[in-house]
Amino acid sequence: MSTSTPPRVPHAGLMQQWTEQLWHAVSAVDEDAATELVLSILDEGTDPESVLLDVIAVVQGRVGEEWAANRISVAQEHAATAINDRAVAAVSVHPASRTTATRGRITVACVDGEWHALPARLLAEVLKLRGWQVDYLGAQVPTAHLIAHLHNTRADAVALSSSIATRMPTAHAAITACQAVGVPVLVGGAAFGPEGRYATLLGADAWAPDARTAADHLAKRRLPRPQPDHEQFDDLPHLADQEYTLVTRNSATLVRTVFTALEDAYPSMRSYNDLQRERTAEDLAHIVEFLATALYLDDEELFTWFLTWTAQILVARGVPAHSLPPALDLLARELKDFPRAARILSAGTLTLTTARSTAARNPV
Repeated sequence: MSTSTPPRVPHAGLMQQWTEQLWHAVSAVDEDAATELVLSILDEGTDPESVLLDVIAVVQGRVGEEWAANRISVAQEHAATAINDRAVAAVSVHPASRTTATRGRITVACVDGEWHALPARLLAEVLKLRGWQVDYLGAQVPTAHLIAHLHNTRADAVALSSSIATRMPTAHAAITACQAVGVPVLVGGAAFGPEGRYATLLGADAWAPDARTAADHLAKRRLPRPQPDHEQFDDLPHLADQEYTLVTRNSATLVRTVFTALEDAYPSMRSYNDLQRERTAEDLAHIVEFLATALYLDDEELFTWFLTWTAQILVARGVPAHSLPPALDLLARELKDFPRAARILSAGTLTLTTARSTAARNPV
């Protein structure tokens, strides 16, 4: 640090006060107020890592919760995220954040297709504060470009971030490719499941639930160099049945077929306006995409979790969730010759019907 006194970690009450102030600034789309707040907190001698993880990251979590509850729009969520990103940038250039790289070099990136870059950005800044030289590549990094970057640098490790579970097949390819050129991989983000279950399944060298834990892990021990003969297929032998490949390849056809069958079963759908039809098609596409990912991972709990979450999102937006089981039944009809897909779809239908029965018995 450039200051002569060590940074302080404020008590919880003060941290909560700052979090509320930052929330009010980002929800009001007031970038100036947000950046002025974090800079003033740093000027008071607060630890920059604490500002990043105990203030900005907490507010960003609230942004996601407010969107899910339909209390803010997509546009408001994007604006709030952009302001939080600017707040991170303000922290990064403050004199209190100046450090000298003494540890090694780490590449931080989001997997291809992952647009939620703020978690990776927070990790990159924390690692810089901890004395690492960091190459932050940002959102949606194609695996080929990531590997090209590793060939041109001497990274000690790669930290890959993903928030959406449907990016797991791409994450798997990135993990394996990094390891093939001798670079170990630490992964993090909600996409890797409870307790990092998919990180283990996909052969990552380490997993961390958050930026602070990731930085602690890297500080304690150097990640071992991976075995060069690791193959993707070795991790997931169930893919030999080709169900994942066939569902992915035919996803657009599946969506069109189920959409048409729903119109036949529910004539009221024919009166939908263009926006309603578009939203319905998007929902069906998400269902097929999560089904494909569940097939890739051979994990029906991923699919049932997605359906439960989707039902909550629909209800928050005034859309009846009872529209989901018929779509699953029609999809199961199209995939009747796919045993694993049929099992996963059956589990999804059971989860939704059980939730409806429970809600009916216990009305709010």
